[in-house]
Amino acid sequence: MKQITSSLNYDKQNLLDEIQRAQNAMDSAYSGFEQATEPDLIDCYIYMINAASKRYKFLIERAKSLNMKGIPADANVLLNEVL
Repeated sequence: MKQITSSLNYDKQNLLDEIQRAQNAMDSAYSGFEQATEPDLIDCYIYMINAASKRYKFLIERAKSLNMKGIPADANVLLNEVL
């Protein structure tokens, strides 16, 4: 039983880590978008923002469905701004 609990805790921590990575990817894409001047780069950053946002939304919803603690406090704000 202890191994199952440890595995579950690892999975939850991994999910929180993935949420942080997705948030960092969104931040990076927004930063790049703000600096871009070439139309192709602008399109690229828009694509990156959309992809990171969808991943972030999926991960947040997954964490909420597991009733996890440690979800970023600004998760709902970020989702509303992005989507």
